Amino acid sequence: MLILYFVYAKIIVMKKDTLQKRTKIANDIMFYIYTHIDTNIDIEELSIDLNVSKFHMHRIFKEAFGKNIYESIKSIRLQKASNLLLTNKYSTISEIANECGYSSQSSFIKTFKDRFEMTPKQWRNGGYKNYSQKILQQSAVAMKSTADFSDKIPEIVKMPSFESFYIRNPGYNSNIKQAWQKLQTWILSNDIHEYKQIALFHDNPTITPLEECQYIACIVTNENIKSDRLPNFKISDGVYAKFDVEGKQGDILKFIHWVYHEWLPKSEFETTTKPSYVIYRKNNFLSSDNQFDLSFYVSIKF
Repeated sequence: MLILYFVYAKIIVMKKDTLQKRTKIANDIMFYIYTHIDTNIDIEELSIDLNVSKFHMHRIFKEAFGKNIYESIKSIRLQKASNLLLTNKYSTISEIANECGYSSQSSFIKTFKDRFEMTPKQWRNGGYKNYSQKILQQSAVAMKSTADFSDKIPEIVKMPSFESFYIRNPGYNSNIKQAWQKLQTWILSNDIHEYKQIALFHDNPTITPLEECQYIACIVTNENIKSDRLPNFKISDGVYAKFDVEGKQGDILKFIHWVYHEWLPKSEFETTTKPSYVIYRKNNFLSSDNQFDLSFYVSIKF
């Protein structure tokens, strides 16, 4: 019996090690995509760098993110292009296509139209507002929001990188509450006293159908904590526009739409491919009154 116990324990440890390695590979691939989105991303070269076959690399990535590597590259490129069309007012369609890693303007226009049901020119001339409104209508609580953000002025800050423990939630939906409850249970079980609650938006919810958005609930702590259950993820450093916002559930999605489609086009800043995130002072998914108090960070350059 003792031998069987040790064999079982060894199998459990091996499974945990395998899961952690697979999660790290998936996160490393995603980080590489974000930081090389304007180049010709060579999957063969990436597989060599990560010391994993292309077959396993694709399988690991899809298990983690719910879509394959090529779909993610396409999605991130189009998210970047949709923003640049609004913020880079003096750039041509061809210049934006090149900046987003497209080899030709014609292939960019075709891919853009397939995704957004309009040409880049139509998007730039106001079509983005109708598309964004359709996304907003997918959230009943956001549609009920009467919050006004027109007087919000951000602080421009240099943020450090954060090492976080996280739970990934597929979709911007009510399941997010369960993710945060699991993290809260982990915090209490490990007697963690000093920590930050951070929500990372892998996908821009102003232009990505909410059920396709990758929402990452993160805990950042300086306490010496190790976890066999929760994977690690690095939140990127950089220059961000920081908005302090209070409100109730439903207001935040409306606020994000305002940032990307009202504030950014007027600000003359560009956003980057680094995901936006929030740092909670009060988390609406854990509060009994559904109220939040947070800082929203959107990556920018000038």
